[in-house]
Amino acid sequence: MSFSFFDIFWMLLLLISFWPMFKHRSIESQRVKKIRYIEKQRGSRVITLIHRQELFNILGLPITRFINIEDSEHVLRAIRLTPDDMPIDIVLHTPGGLVLASEQIALALKRHPAKVTVFIPHYAMSGGTMIALAADEIVMDENAVAGPVDPQLGEYPAVSILKAVERKDVNEVDDRTLILADVASKAMRQVNEFIIELLKDRMPDEDARRVAEILTSGRWTHDYPLTCEQLGKLGINISCELPKEIHQLMELYPQPGQRRPSVQYIPIPYGTNRRER
Repeated sequence: MSFSFFDIFWMLLLLISFWPMFKHRSIESQRVKKIRYIEKQRGSRVITLIHRQELFNILGLPITRFINIEDSEHVLRAIRLTPDDMPIDIVLHTPGGLVLASEQIALALKRHPAKVTVFIPHYAMSGGTMIALAADEIVMDENAVAGPVDPQLGEYPAVSILKAVERKDVNEVDDRTLILADVASKAMRQVNEFIIELLKDRMPDEDARRVAEILTSGRWTHDYPLTCEQLGKLGINISCELPKEIHQLMELYPQPGQRRPSVQYIPIPYGTNRRER
């Protein structure tokens, strides 16, 4: 049986078209195996909440995701499927997202009777930090960061809206800005009270109020990186020794391929006594 040039061309075209799907399924299978391995090692339920651009996309455009209601639905279902006496390990890698969804996840984790551990391999900002504060223990890579949880109204921090209004005579401020200031005031109070609620069983009430004030008052920009050491100084139960299995799991959530990589290295571990050749 012989094939013409055009037969071979169309077969190659079909193979190239389906290759991303095959690769996605292969990576998904590896993820499940790694998650099951970690679960057996730790005797826990592992839940991942990872938001990044992946190789699997729509019409060639990579998808950037944030914490949303769909995420909270899935996480809450995973928690419901977990026995009360089984620990939960949640892997967080997220820039944040909807306050409502983040609060739902945080409350569900706080209510779980067994130990809850949050692993942060790289970053968990804003709503991700809120979720982390619900855990009995946070485990971060020594170079990973969390962030402040001060509320944002659209593109502006709530605290900045309030300060802008405070500096002017009320008669000089338009109605829309006054309404935004009212909403900002409520958002600041609500988030502060929520963080206190998350922390009050983990530390004395006075310390919980102090930490909530630090994290929600807008003393830093919203993208300010809070290191493992800084969070530890606040009195939060935290470890800076992330298990290698979590790093291995994160490698199965790749960024989209690029024509020229912005970061490049030889992907093998080097021994301390390695000789250069």
